[in-house]
Amino acid sequence: MLEMKVPSPGESITEVQIASWLVKNGDYVEKDQAIAEVDSDKATLELPAEASGVITLKAGEGDVVKVGEVVCLIDTNAPKPASAPKAETPKAEQKPVAAEKPAVATVASQTYATGTPSVAAQKIMVENNIQKVAGTGKDGRITKQDVLAQLSKGFEVAENTKTWAGSRDEKREKMSMLRRRIAERLVSVKNETAMLTTFNEIDMKPVMDLRAQYKDAFAKKHDINLGFMSFFTKAATEALQLFPAVNAYIENDEIVYHNYADVGVAVSSPKGLMVPVLRNAEQMSLADIEKEIKRLAIKARDGKITIEDMQGGTFTITNGGVFGSMLSTPIINPPQSAILGMHNIVERAVVVAGKVEVRPVMYLALSYDHRIIDGKEAVGFLVKIKEMLENPSRIIFGGKNPNEVLLGL
Repeated sequence: MLEMKVPSPGESITEVQIASWLVKNGDYVEKDQAIAEVDSDKATLELPAEASGVITLKAGEGDVVKVGEVVCLIDTNAPKPASAPKAETPKAEQKPVAAEKPAVATVASQTYATGTPSVAAQKIMVENNIQKVAGTGKDGRITKQDVLAQLSKGFEVAENTKTWAGSRDEKREKMSMLRRRIAERLVSVKNETAMLTTFNEIDMKPVMDLRAQYKDAFAKKHDINLGFMSFFTKAATEALQLFPAVNAYIENDEIVYHNYADVGVAVSSPKGLMVPVLRNAEQMSLADIEKEIKRLAIKARDGKITIEDMQGGTFTITNGGVFGSMLSTPIINPPQSAILGMHNIVERAVVVAGKVEVRPVMYLALSYDHRIIDGKEAVGFLVKIKEMLENPSRIIFGGKNPNEVLLGL
């Protein structure tokens, strides 16, 4: 009988929570088969079987267990059950193929992705007050196409408005370790830093025009779509070089500066907000940034993000605009000293060369630790990003006007 103990997911982690068992008590499992998903205070990890055999569960879903504690037993001497032979259907009962209805796609396995909308799908659902959509994506994930298909069919009033049962019932759910850790960190940031937020607005027309002009050629050459996040990430890395305090942090009585930009990009996942890190983002092209964000977002969506993917960021960008946020004051991701908040793009009346025009405008927010970053630096950093995005060619010239670079000014 093999005792399976909880392995250490990483340094400083002493306990985990059994998020879900992927097998039942008495099931026969194969070696290296994923048998459970466990939550640490940093990530969700899969627990693979260490041997083949019949499993006996020793912990329940939601239980908090210490690293090294036995969570299940595997009887390695148990014989592997023979596959049950398929029953043959009598020929007389077989229906003509033409008369059969098309098979409905079924979800092969239940995961955290099941019933969870993608970012684009979530945005449409919120805008249209949609509560429930059947997902046809991987593992039952709700895709943008699922929501659009449901919209085209229409909704029954009862389905969309019956959200309250009219009772006085309550439901209690135990907070996951990840959610508890997030709560602790956010409260500590508010208590331990002198956090302040400065705002600015960006005319997104230049970037949107550039993207519209080259998006097809970009996708064809790089096999990835051109989004807004790559522009903001690249502009941020250039601005970080000009304002190094925004890319630094306090450690005891010292300020630690970085000669690189490891940019954390907040992505939505079924477990909550995750912040995987783009390593050396200052060296990446727009295509590299888009590809890496997509790779990390897929890992987060599928619950396969690792602790290593989220450690060591020096600056963070979060985009609440995908959920419809107009303005927010994002909270710093410790031990970093600043975070950039993007928001939705809305057509607004602005004055251009003395005339009122309708332009697509985004509000930006920079929350920063005033202990290390002065207001002048924070405002200058945000203004520099504004200048680069309103004149995208500045991004490749370190935020300077190309003509000034040519003239050596």
